[in-house]
Amino acid sequence: MDALLLPVLVIVVFYFFMIRPQMKKQKELKKFREALAVGDKVVTIGGIHGKVLEINDTTILLSCDSAKIRVEKSAVASSFADVEAPQK
Repeated sequence: MDALLLPVLVIVVFYFFMIRPQMKKQKELKKFREALAVGDKVVTIGGIHGKVLEINDTTILLSCDSAKIRVEKSAVASSFADVEAPQK
């Protein structure tokens, strides 16, 4: 009986501490990417900061200073708030 209990216990622990939180995080990221709108400011997984100009099925067009870059939606990691540096 004990030989069967240990593997089951290990699987349950892995599920609640590793698999379940990762699945939840993936769902939230997918929801965020689907809710992107023109004008949103985002950061890609490569660290590029830009403003969304256009959204297609699988790609988005970002404005980065004077350049325009087309990236995959899956490359968008998060949004960022426009924070101004304090004036001296």
